[in-house]
Amino acid sequence: MPDVIFNGPAGRIEGRYHPGQTKTSPIALLLHPDPKANGTMNNKIVYALYRSFVDLGFGALRFNFRGVGRSEGSHDNGEGELSDAAAALDWLQSTYPQASHFWIGGFSFGAWIAMQLLMRRPELEGFIAISPPANRCDFNFLAPCPVSGQIIQGTQDTIVPQPAVDTLVAKLRSQRGVKIDYQLIEGADHFFTDSIPDIAKCASTYLKQRFPKQTQAIAV
Repeated sequence: MPDVIFNGPAGRIEGRYHPGQTKTSPIALLLHPDPKANGTMNNKIVYALYRSFVDLGFGALRFNFRGVGRSEGSHDNGEGELSDAAAALDWLQSTYPQASHFWIGGFSFGAWIAMQLLMRRPELEGFIAISPPANRCDFNFLAPCPVSGQIIQGTQDTIVPQPAVDTLVAKLRSQRGVKIDYQLIEGADHFFTDSIPDIAKCASTYLKQRFPKQTQAIAV
Protein backbone atom coordinates (compact mmCIF):
# COMPACT_ATOMS: atom_id res chain seq x y z
CA MET A 1 0.00 0.00 0.00
CA PRO A 2 2.48 2.67 -1.14
CA ASP A 3 2.20 6.36 -0.34
CA VAL A 4 1.89 8.46 -3.49
CA ILE A 5 2.16 12.16 -4.24
CA PHE A 6 0.72 13.56 -7.47
CA ASN A 7 -0.01 17.00 -8.83
CA GLY A 8 -3.40 18.61 -8.30
CA PRO A 9 -4.84 21.99 -9.23
CA ALA A 10 -3.88 23.47 -5.82
CA GLY A 11 -0.49 21.74 -5.53
CA ARG A 12 0.63 18.33 -4.40
CA ILE A 13 -1.95 15.72 -3.35
CA GLU A 14 -1.18 12.95 -0.87
CA GLY A 15 -2.64 9.51 -1.42
CA ARG A 16 -2.43 5.80 -0.67
CA TYR A 17 -2.56 3.43 -3.61
CA HIS A 18 -2.91 -0.32 -3.81
CA PRO A 19 -1.96 -1.66 -7.26
CA GLY A 20 -4.29 -3.94 -9.15
CA GLN A 21 -3.34 -7.55 -9.75
CA THR A 22 -2.75 -7.03 -13.46
CA LYS A 23 -2.39 -4.18 -15.95
CA THR A 24 -6.04 -4.60 -16.89
CA SER A 25 -7.45 -4.86 -13.35
CA PRO A 26 -10.42 -2.60 -12.58
CA ILE A 27 -9.65 0.61 -10.68
CA ALA A 28 -11.51 2.43 -7.90
CA LEU A 29 -11.19 5.96 -6.50
CA LEU A 30 -12.40 6.53 -2.90
CA LEU A 31 -13.27 9.95 -1.45
CA HIS A 32 -13.28 10.96 2.20
CA PRO A 33 -15.81 12.96 4.26
CA ASP A 34 -15.85 16.70 4.93
CA PRO A 35 -12.43 18.13 5.87
CA LYS A 36 -14.23 20.73 8.00
CA ALA A 37 -15.36 17.81 10.20
CA ASN A 38 -11.85 16.32 10.31
CA GLY A 39 -12.45 14.00 7.38
CA THR A 40 -9.33 12.36 5.93
CA MET A 41 -8.43 9.45 3.67
CA ASN A 42 -7.77 7.43 6.85
CA ASN A 43 -11.43 7.59 7.88
CA LYS A 44 -12.47 4.07 8.95
CA ILE A 45 -15.47 3.97 6.64
CA VAL A 46 -13.42 5.06 3.63
CA TYR A 47 -10.78 2.48 4.51
CA ALA A 48 -13.39 -0.28 4.77
CA LEU A 49 -14.71 0.64 1.33
CA TYR A 50 -11.15 0.78 -0.04
CA ARG A 51 -10.44 -2.72 1.30
CA SER A 52 -13.65 -4.05 -0.25
CA PHE A 53 -12.34 -3.07 -3.68
CA VAL A 54 -8.76 -4.20 -2.99
CA ASP A 55 -9.86 -7.61 -1.73
CA LEU A 56 -11.63 -8.18 -5.04
CA GLY A 57 -8.44 -7.44 -7.00
CA PHE A 58 -9.08 -3.82 -7.88
CA GLY A 59 -6.39 -1.20 -7.94
CA ALA A 60 -7.60 1.44 -5.48
CA LEU A 61 -6.64 5.00 -4.55
CA ARG A 62 -7.72 7.05 -1.57
CA PHE A 63 -6.31 10.54 -1.11
CA ASN A 64 -6.53 13.66 1.02
CA PHE A 65 -8.42 16.61 -0.41
CA ARG A 66 -6.61 19.93 -0.56
CA GLY A 67 -5.52 21.26 2.83
CA VAL A 68 -5.74 17.84 4.51
CA GLY A 69 -2.64 15.98 5.70
CA ARG A 70 0.20 16.62 3.27
CA SER A 71 -2.08 17.76 0.45
CA GLU A 72 -1.45 21.38 -0.44
CA GLY A 73 -4.05 24.12 -0.77
CA SER A 74 -7.04 24.99 1.40
CA HIS A 75 -10.62 23.80 1.70
CA ASP A 76 -12.84 25.08 -1.11
CA ASN A 77 -16.37 24.00 -0.08
CA GLY A 78 -16.65 21.38 -2.79
CA GLU A 79 -15.61 23.09 -6.02
CA GLY A 80 -11.87 22.67 -5.49
CA GLU A 81 -12.36 19.20 -4.02
CA LEU A 82 -14.15 18.14 -7.20
CA SER A 83 -11.10 19.32 -9.15
CA ASP A 84 -8.89 17.31 -6.78
CA ALA A 85 -10.95 14.19 -7.46
CA ALA A 86 -10.68 14.76 -11.20
CA ALA A 87 -6.89 15.06 -10.86
CA ALA A 88 -6.82 11.82 -8.85
CA LEU A 89 -8.77 10.04 -11.58
CA ASP A 90 -6.33 11.44 -14.16
CA TRP A 91 -3.46 10.01 -12.12
CA LEU A 92 -5.14 6.61 -11.98
CA GLN A 93 -5.72 6.59 -15.71
CA SER A 94 -2.14 7.55 -16.49
CA THR A 95 -0.83 4.92 -14.06
CA TYR A 96 -3.10 2.16 -15.37
CA PRO A 97 -4.04 3.11 -18.95
CA GLN A 98 -5.19 -0.45 -19.68
CA ALA A 99 -7.54 -0.74 -16.70
CA SER A 100 -10.70 -2.60 -17.63
CA HIS A 101 -13.13 -0.57 -15.50
CA PHE A 102 -13.19 2.62 -13.42
CA TRP A 103 -15.36 2.98 -10.32
CA ILE A 104 -15.78 5.62 -7.63
CA GLY A 105 -16.96 5.61 -4.03
CA GLY A 106 -17.25 8.03 -1.16
CA PHE A 107 -18.64 8.69 2.28
CA SER A 108 -20.88 11.66 3.12
CA PHE A 109 -19.22 14.79 1.61
CA GLY A 110 -17.05 12.40 -0.40
CA ALA A 111 -20.17 10.72 -1.79
CA TRP A 112 -21.47 14.12 -2.95
CA ILE A 113 -18.19 14.87 -4.73
CA ALA A 114 -18.12 11.34 -6.19
CA MET A 115 -21.58 11.72 -7.70
CA GLN A 116 -20.63 15.05 -9.25
CA LEU A 117 -17.56 13.50 -10.85
CA LEU A 118 -19.78 10.77 -12.30
CA MET A 119 -21.55 13.44 -14.33
CA ARG A 120 -18.29 14.76 -15.75
CA ARG A 121 -16.33 11.61 -16.47
CA PRO A 122 -18.05 9.05 -18.71
CA GLU A 123 -15.33 6.47 -18.08
CA LEU A 124 -16.74 5.95 -14.56
CA GLU A 125 -18.98 2.88 -14.77
CA GLY A 126 -20.32 2.49 -11.24
CA PHE A 127 -20.37 3.90 -7.74
CA ILE A 128 -20.82 3.13 -4.07
CA ALA A 129 -22.12 6.10 -2.06
CA ILE A 130 -22.26 5.87 1.73
CA SER A 131 -24.60 8.31 3.50
CA PRO A 132 -24.85 10.79 0.62
CA PRO A 133 -25.81 14.11 2.30
CA ALA A 134 -29.11 14.53 0.49
CA ASN A 135 -30.45 16.81 3.24
CA ARG A 136 -27.51 19.23 3.03
CA CYS A 137 -26.31 19.20 -0.57
CA ASP A 138 -28.03 19.62 -3.92
CA PHE A 139 -28.15 16.38 -5.92
CA ASN A 140 -30.33 17.78 -8.71
CA PHE A 141 -27.36 17.53 -11.04
CA LEU A 142 -28.12 13.79 -11.28
CA ALA A 143 -30.54 14.37 -14.12
CA PRO A 144 -30.16 11.74 -15.20
CA CYS A 145 -27.70 9.67 -13.17
CA PRO A 146 -25.37 8.20 -15.82
CA VAL A 147 -24.65 4.79 -14.24
CA SER A 148 -26.01 2.25 -11.79
CA GLY A 149 -24.56 1.87 -8.31
CA GLN A 150 -25.06 1.19 -4.63
CA ILE A 151 -26.13 3.49 -1.79
CA ILE A 152 -25.57 2.47 1.84
CA GLN A 153 -27.36 4.26 4.68
CA GLY A 154 -27.73 3.88 8.45
CA THR A 155 -31.28 3.88 9.81
CA GLN A 156 -30.33 5.92 12.91
CA ASP A 157 -28.29 8.59 11.12
CA THR A 158 -29.17 11.98 12.64
CA ILE A 159 -26.72 13.96 10.47
CA VAL A 160 -28.03 12.61 7.17
CA PRO A 161 -31.50 11.28 8.07
CA GLN A 162 -32.71 8.21 6.21
CA PRO A 163 -35.86 9.89 4.76
CA ALA A 164 -33.68 12.34 2.79
CA VAL A 165 -31.70 9.47 1.30
CA ASP A 166 -34.91 7.51 0.65
CA THR A 167 -36.10 10.42 -1.48
CA LEU A 168 -32.84 10.56 -3.41
CA VAL A 169 -32.93 6.81 -4.06
CA ALA A 170 -36.55 6.99 -5.25
CA LYS A 171 -35.63 9.78 -7.67
CA LEU A 172 -32.69 7.83 -9.07
CA ARG A 173 -34.70 4.63 -9.39
CA SER A 174 -37.33 6.47 -11.44
CA GLN A 175 -34.75 7.09 -14.15
CA ARG A 176 -34.67 4.71 -17.09
CA GLY A 177 -31.74 2.30 -17.27
CA VAL A 178 -30.41 3.01 -13.78
CA LYS A 179 -30.44 0.37 -11.06
CA ILE A 180 -29.76 1.46 -7.49
CA ASP A 181 -28.93 -1.17 -4.88
CA TYR A 182 -30.09 0.49 -1.65
CA GLN A 183 -28.80 -1.10 1.55
CA LEU A 184 -30.04 0.03 4.96
CA ILE A 185 -27.91 -0.88 7.97
CA GLU A 186 -30.28 -1.22 10.89
CA GLY A 187 -29.39 0.85 13.96
CA ALA A 188 -26.33 2.48 12.39
CA ASP A 189 -25.58 6.15 13.03
CA HIS A 190 -23.78 8.49 10.60
CA PHE A 191 -20.38 7.19 11.66
CA PHE A 192 -21.52 3.55 11.57
CA THR A 193 -20.35 2.96 15.12
CA ASP A 194 -20.01 -0.82 15.56
CA SER A 195 -21.37 -1.26 12.00
CA ILE A 196 -18.34 -0.79 9.77
CA PRO A 197 -18.09 -4.55 9.07
CA ASP A 198 -21.64 -4.31 7.73
CA ILE A 199 -20.51 -1.66 5.23
CA ALA A 200 -17.73 -3.92 4.01
CA LYS A 201 -20.18 -6.83 3.67
CA CYS A 202 -22.70 -4.77 1.69
CA ALA A 203 -20.06 -3.35 -0.63
CA SER A 204 -18.32 -6.68 -1.19
CA THR A 205 -21.57 -8.50 -1.93
CA TYR A 206 -22.57 -5.85 -4.46
CA LEU A 207 -19.18 -5.79 -6.19
CA LYS A 208 -19.18 -9.57 -6.51
CA GLN A 209 -22.55 -9.35 -8.23
CA ARG A 210 -21.29 -6.71 -10.64
CA PHE A 211 -17.94 -8.47 -11.26
CA PRO A 212 -18.56 -12.22 -11.22
CA LYS A 213 -15.53 -12.97 -13.43
CA GLN A 214 -13.31 -10.91 -11.14
CA THR A 215 -14.63 -12.88 -8.17
CA GLN A 216 -13.85 -16.19 -9.91
CA ALA A 217 -10.31 -15.01 -10.69
CA ILE A 218 -9.66 -14.14 -7.03
CA ALA A 219 -11.03 -17.50 -5.91
CA VAL A 220 -8.58 -19.27 -8.19
